[in-house]
Amino acid sequence: MDLPKQVNNKRHISRITQDTLALVLAGGKGTRLGSLTSNRVKPAVPFGGHFRIIDFPLSNCVNSGIRRIGVLTQYKAHSLIQHVHQGWGFLRSELGEFVELLPAQQRTGEEWYLGTADAVYQNMDILRLHDPAYLLVLGGDHIYKMDYGPMLAMHVNTGADVTVGCMPVPMSEASSFGIMEIDENNRIRRFTEKPASCEPMPGYPDKALASMGIYVFNTRYLLSRLLVDANKSDSSHDFGKDIIPGAVEDSEVFAYLFRKENSESPAYWRDVGDLDSYWKANMELVSVDPEFNIYDQRWPILTWQRQAPPAKFVLDEPQRRGEAVNSMVAGGCIVSGATVRNSILSSHVTVAEGSTIESSVLLENVNVGRDVHIQRAIIETGCTIPDGTRIGFDPEIDGSRFELSSGGIVLVTPEMLGQEVHYVR
Repeated sequence: MDLPKQVNNKRHISRITQDTLALVLAGGKGTRLGSLTSNRVKPAVPFGGHFRIIDFPLSNCVNSGIRRIGVLTQYKAHSLIQHVHQGWGFLRSELGEFVELLPAQQRTGEEWYLGTADAVYQNMDILRLHDPAYLLVLGGDHIYKMDYGPMLAMHVNTGADVTVGCMPVPMSEASSFGIMEIDENNRIRRFTEKPASCEPMPGYPDKALASMGIYVFNTRYLLSRLLVDANKSDSSHDFGKDIIPGAVEDSEVFAYLFRKENSESPAYWRDVGDLDSYWKANMELVSVDPEFNIYDQRWPILTWQRQAPPAKFVLDEPQRRGEAVNSMVAGGCIVSGATVRNSILSSHVTVAEGSTIESSVLLENVNVGRDVHIQRAIIETGCTIPDGTRIGFDPEIDGSRFELSSGGIVLVTPEMLGQEVHYVR
């Protein structure tokens, strides 16, 4: 399938990005992540040792030259708001740069945000104040690196009203996405949100063309559509269910294929919407040659993190050696006479003698006692794992005490351990 070539005129792109406002939709409950979102919204969930999920779309914006950003929040937003204030206050407001928090405020009536499109509709007065030519609408809960500049340039050069970021997915997974059917000019002819069945991509019978939840709109066009949608009593006020399918019927809507740089292959993009996908995406980071490179200095992933001393590994005796293999260990961690393999330890984790951590994600301030053995697990912030505990070895026991995903990943929280309920950042 031939999709439009990316536009690489840097000056042309920079002019467009400067006239773009990005809106990051960060208000969803994220219930499929289970107890990880009991006290925080999904975009605030930690990822990769010391990042938050929202750091990835925000970093993409800044690295793409888009420095006017609104973050729309709603449910359990304090952790997210705190993180954005602490980590994203470096932009220069006197130069027109900002990351602006847009919480649900019932600005247009008595309702909170009713859907993704309604969230933008309720902030129309703020959008008019900033007066961008283009609006880039993003989800706040995906892991990927993307230069939005070429997509914006394609949007302008094709004369589109709407451009949808897309990538191929297996036909078996199509029912989880918004699926597009396009013509030979890459104009979208049909868009169906989470269809029971769909047509494959041209030339790829085992693939469907899925929306990434990334949209570029001409600002005036989107505002006019939102006004119409707001007055429809039968609308769910959602981009994927209402705005995009309606636009396909009577407007210029094009697909933009997200590809690796200088390649026709799809780029890395993960929806970490449930415990299995969240665990898997973390595990991909500790592979020998990860497809997603967070060490790329040309495209830094920015964040806020607490000041911490370097990680420390102590004891060097048989059966009492502090070591980590194929793992990522954040600052402030102490691994004492224990072994960590294929795992991620966030900051200020301690692992005591005789313990093993295998293929697991430990969030901040987890304390692992002696002779503890953990595999294929996610340990929530602040857990203290008692001496001799085994996690991830017996599904029946794990299921009775903890949260067990469909793929067999064990989620452990302090509440499940009978420990004091605490505030989770």
